[in-house]
Amino acid sequence: MTILDPLAARYVTWMSLPAHTTNDTADEDPTEVRAMPIVLRVERDPAPLRTPLLEAAAAASLAVCLDPRAEPEGPWHSEVDAWVRGRIRKVSRRARGAHWAAVQELPGITVTVDGAEARAFVPGKVVEAPKVLSRLQISGSELPDDTPGPIPTDTPVLWLNPTVPMTVGKAAAQVGHATMLLAAQLHASGEQDRIKQWTETDLRCAVRTPSADQWTKVHPGTDPKSAWETHRAVAVRDAGFTEVAPGTVTVIAQWA
Repeated sequence: MTILDPLAARYVTWMSLPAHTTNDTADEDPTEVRAMPIVLRVERDPAPLRTPLLEAAAAASLAVCLDPRAEPEGPWHSEVDAWVRGRIRKVSRRARGAHWAAVQELPGITVTVDGAEARAFVPGKVVEAPKVLSRLQISGSELPDDTPGPIPTDTPVLWLNPTVPMTVGKAAAQVGHATMLLAAQLHASGEQDRIKQWTETDLRCAVRTPSADQWTKVHPGTDPKSAWETHRAVAVRDAGFTEVAPGTVTVIAQWA
């Protein structure tokens, strides 16, 4: 699973950056910007529940990275590797009906959780995105909050920042970042057996919103090493391109 090693290597540095520098793209060539597309299936009737949809997006994002086709000799490797070594941008879109069926033809992985479906695709240059993807709407996919059940045992939890409202599309991208960072940290810590166990459960995770006290307790602040050793937690710190301020911690992934 070395393809995710660059994330673990720069995680501590990223968490220590001043907020205003996290979205510095002054030297970035727009034609070289890469992103992983995620498509959420949002039918009118029945509409999916928000929590299972986010859990599906989180699992699908990581599944693309851990798929054998992303390994060094696989057909996805060059694209996934180039993306992971840069900014791990994701672009969430919504689809229904024929549009949902059409995107299944593109290379990627669909995950279903409690009837909710999301598909993550092999990342690539944004300017080269296939029309079948680029024509899909980014906005308009909002879903009401739901009431998920108890957290399953021995399952990683993705805690959403309780003070930062996010659309379902934004949250889908953030939980996808979280599963990748968690897997990278597990690998860096020599916990390959736990990653294997996770893959055997189809990378299932639980997305929940904690209380303010819970959030404060596991927040890594500027000491991500201690947060991992003490709380088994890694954090997603957003660059602030959409919806939230630069440097905002949007999700904390924890596997106690």
